[in-house]
Amino acid sequence: MNEAEGLRQRRPLRPQVITEDSPAQEAKEGSTYSSKVFRVTFLTLAVSVAVPLLGVTVLLDCPIDPQPISLKEPPLLTGVLEPNTKLRKAERLWENQLVGPESIVNIGDVLFTGTADGKIIKIEDGEIQTIARIGHGPCGGRGDEPTCGRPLGMRVGPNNTLFVADAYYGLYEVDPDTGETKMLVSTKTPIEGQKLSFVNDLTVTRDGRKIYFTDSSSKWQRRDYLFLLMEGTDDGRLLEYDTVTKEVKVLMVGLRFPNGVQLSPAEDFVLVQETTMARIRRYYVSGLMKGGADMFVENMPGLPDNIRLSSSGGYWVAMAAVRPNPGFSWLDFLSEKTWIKRMIFKLLSQETVTKFVPKYSLVVELSETGSYKRSFHDPTGVAVAYVSEAHEHNGHLYLGSFRSPYIGRLDLQHV
Repeated sequence: MNEAEGLRQRRPLRPQVITEDSPAQEAKEGSTYSSKVFRVTFLTLAVSVAVPLLGVTVLLDCPIDPQPISLKEPPLLTGVLEPNTKLRKAERLWENQLVGPESIVNIGDVLFTGTADGKIIKIEDGEIQTIARIGHGPCGGRGDEPTCGRPLGMRVGPNNTLFVADAYYGLYEVDPDTGETKMLVSTKTPIEGQKLSFVNDLTVTRDGRKIYFTDSSSKWQRRDYLFLLMEGTDDGRLLEYDTVTKEVKVLMVGLRFPNGVQLSPAEDFVLVQETTMARIRRYYVSGLMKGGADMFVENMPGLPDNIRLSSSGGYWVAMAAVRPNPGFSWLDFLSEKTWIKRMIFKLLSQETVTKFVPKYSLVVELSETGSYKRSFHDPTGVAVAYVSEAHEHNGHLYLGSFRSPYIGRLDLQHV
């Protein structure tokens, strides 16, 4: 064998060229074609849905004009704020016999509260009795609230009369025995050129001379409290009513959803819960600091509602929404994202949005200086949900709610 023949024998075979389509090749090309058709169809459908939806969203009116709110990172839920289930030890009283007992007071062992259907009720020996109604019927839906009335904050005066803040009608004095009502401040009368649209809570001096109360907004009513919260409106005020002179003074302005109020034990300052900002402001009503204001507690772990005195000389603060850390806080996420807020309220109602808010109830006890002493949690609202107030009486916390159909009662000796 010569060299040329050896090279020819060692030369590698050339691959065969297939001139006819094989079944495997046909299947592959068919699959590729189907995939392209699916992608084109899916994208076409997506665009055909998204474009009109975007157009409708742009054209829809937004009921709120949200302002960017700057919040600090929520405090860590550690130490005395460590999550627990102590609120689940609360019992439900008079379940399905009342709805929305926002604020609770007692005269002796008789309890009083205001409900979502506009009633002021007395609970004595376990029996519920309606003693007064500031508004009038019909009472049933959201649209009825302005005429039906909505009693919120409630206090007992020195003569054992009730002082009531009705969100739509104003401040009233109510005789708990006869049910007679007396108007003190009407929402029909503007105060320093600004109307009262959302009278919320009140606190009364021991002699009954001064009543300090909050008007949460001059724009939004109570039934639109979620709009107020999400818009970040800063038109709330703290006011003072003199029961002798009948004069009303504005003490603080520019508040974002001022809510619960409480006089200090010495009656030298008033604490004001500023719900949107998750903080408590302090306004001095006597002493060297009279007329001045400062921060009492800032960057709280939730949105504060009502505040009441504790037997230890501190304060009980109720929160129906929490800013979990660690965890995801919807309030903090949305605080500066005004465009997302607009999108949400263009498409969804307040009631629908409320359903997405976790039912995390929290009650904290503050010391006289504003430090946290202890906390009671119900992380999923199993026992008590939408808690609005913690009223201490006879070794128990009576837990109010702005929408739940019961009053909660927690035995403090067992927590």
